[in-house]
Amino acid sequence: MTTITGTATRTTVRVYAHDPISEAGVVSALRPRPEVRVVGPDDEPAAVVVVVVDDVDDETLNRLRFLRRNGEARVILVASHLDDQVLVDAVECGVVGLLRRSEATTDRLLSSIASAAAGEGTVPPDLLGRLLEQVGRLQRTVLDPRGITFRGLAAREVDVLRLVAEGWDTAQIAKELCYSERTVKNVLHDVTTRLQLRNRSHAVAYAVREGLI
Repeated sequence: MTTITGTATRTTVRVYAHDPISEAGVVSALRPRPEVRVVGPDDEPAAVVVVVVDDVDDETLNRLRFLRRNGEARVILVASHLDDQVLVDAVECGVVGLLRRSEATTDRLLSSIASAAAGEGTVPPDLLGRLLEQVGRLQRTVLDPRGITFRGLAAREVDVLRLVAEGWDTAQIAKELCYSERTVKNVLHDVTTRLQLRNRSHAVAYAVREGLI
């Protein structure tokens, strides 16, 4: 949940890590910050859960699935090793934010928590960029010669999702495409609702995996 104290909004956060030292370190970094309130597993439900691991193995994926099934918290995954497959697996498990441990400063983690609480996702842009490159190569070398095309997204939906994949925010996308910010938000809402996706990151991962962008 998100609480309001005075004029400040505080997001409740729970931290889970494979090892107690990592968990204690992240908790210690977050606890003094006024933007969040760290809660334990026996306290009230958290609005955001931060999962900290080295490798995204079967145990991690099972933990992510458990969190998805057993609560409404939005999940951020902080991992030492992230690649294209981890991105797809994590999004399928309901993760809304991914960070590399080497890049997970306290401020960056807080930014990801704020985005998650607002219903938006964060993903390292290079992962989505590489996926787009792979899909483009598949389209050019395999599908185009056979006259095969993918369908499912309107042209402006493709344009918006491609810019989201490149890390552009709503205001930048609106300016680039000469849309209003409301139109951009409506496009994303329409895509996620129609395809039963959870958020922007899930929409981009879905579109890349299905070859729609």
